[in-house]
Amino acid sequence: MSIVVTGATGHLGRHVVRQLLDKVPADQVTAVVRNRDKAADLADLGVRLAVADYNAPETFDSVFAADDRVLLISGNEFDKGRVRQHTVVIEAAKKAGVALLAYTSAPSSLKAALADDHRATEEVLVGSGVPYTLLRNGWYHENYTEQLAPVLEHGAVVQAAGEGRISSASRADYAAAAVAVLTGEGHENTAYELGGDEAWSFAEYAAELSRQTGREITYNPVSVEDYTGILTGAGVPGPLADVFAGVDAAIGKGELVVSTGDLSRLAGRPTTPLAEAVAVALKG
Repeated sequence: MSIVVTGATGHLGRHVVRQLLDKVPADQVTAVVRNRDKAADLADLGVRLAVADYNAPETFDSVFAADDRVLLISGNEFDKGRVRQHTVVIEAAKKAGVALLAYTSAPSSLKAALADDHRATEEVLVGSGVPYTLLRNGWYHENYTEQLAPVLEHGAVVQAAGEGRISSASRADYAAAAVAVLTGEGHENTAYELGGDEAWSFAEYAAELSRQTGREITYNPVSVEDYTGILTGAGVPGPLADVFAGVDAAIGKGELVVSTGDLSRLAGRPTTPLAEAVAVALKG
């Protein structure tokens, strides 16, 4: 039996693999990657590497074995048919007879277009007969704290979310929840709604940036249309800009507030405060 993590060289995947090594021996962890060279640091940790690509079904033929526990981290290639990509993994897992397949989805409260692929993947997974866990991850702190350069340059947080609030958490928090499911018991055929302990608004985010930098950072709310234009003007492809702007509209409606407490319960600790994530980003 192995614990298999797809997308293991991504931001979330690396967190999951490293946290798994605190729980299980390295030879029980398999990291699924597209590029072996980019996974050299994971191989150095002693985990097994499996080279496979969501876009090439045959590469998954020998990745899984009976009784494996699998984490399917959702793909980020929005233009390549993510549901089809995810289905490749689900079908391979079913054929192998895995014990559990956990999937990183989106909160059920999120109605934006970004959630469409997740809902469709959930339907495929639930209908497959494979024992499943739906990890409905909310938003990441890093979606914002890793994009601080323009904010600090212009002294402004510009979003189209109005006064909406977000229950974000760190990637490490969501990874901890995934590890708890992959190494624990009793998570079969269950959905978890995951979000940070404290919801925040962009006005509060700007205030926290001001406090930590000693500079005046304002929040400038704009319309969804204007925000789409800002993104495309910055070089974001039109379809992707529409997705991001749609998420902001959803935030404005409260669709990314998750108050279940599932994330901190699974992680076994409080989630990372936004202020801590800001401090780490500013030091970096």
